Amino acid sequence: MFKRGLISVLCVGLLVGVSAPACAQEPFFKGKTVRIIVGFSPGGGYDTYARLVGRHMGKHLPGSPTVVVDNMPGAGSLISANHIYKVAKPDGLTMAHFIGGLFLQQLLGKPGVEFDSLKYEYVGVPVQDDFAIGISKATGITNIDQWFAARTPVKFGGTATGSGTDDIPHVLKAALGLPVQVVTGYKGSSDIRLAFNSGEVHGFSNGWQSTKATWSTELESGLMKIVLQVNSKSHPELTQVPLATDFAKTDEARKLLQVITQAHGASVRPFVLPPGIPKERVQALRKAFMESLKDPELLAEAAKAKLDINPLGGEELAKSVAEIFKVDAPVVAKLKEILK
Repeated sequence: MFKRGLISVLCVGLLVGVSAPACAQEPFFKGKTVRIIVGFSPGGGYDTYARLVGRHMGKHLPGSPTVVVDNMPGAGSLISANHIYKVAKPDGLTMAHFIGGLFLQQLLGKPGVEFDSLKYEYVGVPVQDDFAIGISKATGITNIDQWFAARTPVKFGGTATGSGTDDIPHVLKAALGLPVQVVTGYKGSSDIRLAFNSGEVHGFSNGWQSTKATWSTELESGLMKIVLQVNSKSHPELTQVPLATDFAKTDEARKLLQVITQAHGASVRPFVLPPGIPKERVQALRKAFMESLKDPELLAEAAKAKLDINPLGGEELAKSVAEIFKVDAPVVAKLKEILK
């Protein structure tokens, strides 16, 4: 009773500005369950980051609600993206974590997209990706020159168009002429990893931040070799690995690589809410999300699991997504052709 009274006094009398709306949300969140829907199967990078956030976010939300993670794989996470937009109740108790490459797919007119990216409420991202291309030792390819010279295409495992597992290899083939074949339809990166280890596929395109954590065995054993980065600048841990833009010979190729980097970089791991949620509730969730990513316990857990934490807040994420929709029409037309 004393504790409840003290909280009321603090909220009404002492805390102002940003903290006041958070206090006002306590009666709503208290005793509730916040659900994070992951658009991929368990064991992959998206699932790993969602569960990390889910274990710590509740204590930073007003009322300390329970946070649970559910998986809703399918169509490269498109099913979950549509669900959070069309089905989930806009009350702040359900958010989704899906591939941000779907924002570009909306612009390209991908069949099955039933959401408007500019109407989502954005919570933030736990990490801003730097994409790396890994190739199996079994191919005999250990560097980019050998890949260019390969007589047969390297088979890449993919989930669906809209994912960096698919989009980036397709753009590398079109922009640089690299020999690539994408075998798509896997439910998540953990499924691709199984196919990679069995020899079903020999290549993988993924964020380095996720790959080094969830593919550590393949990297440390030498089964996978990182041969290329698809980023605007080199990652500090991959300084010996060339950038894709180094091999672009035309202005069109550079623009294609620039767009795909934007779509699969800062905004590729979004935590998203449905439209129509009260603004003060959105702010409470954004604040709790960012506070959880500064939590010493979360940071220690992330370090142990080799997970990078490089967050972007909800407002900045919304701006990053908006930038994707400013791509020049000729580039959009070319990407439609490449990623059809």
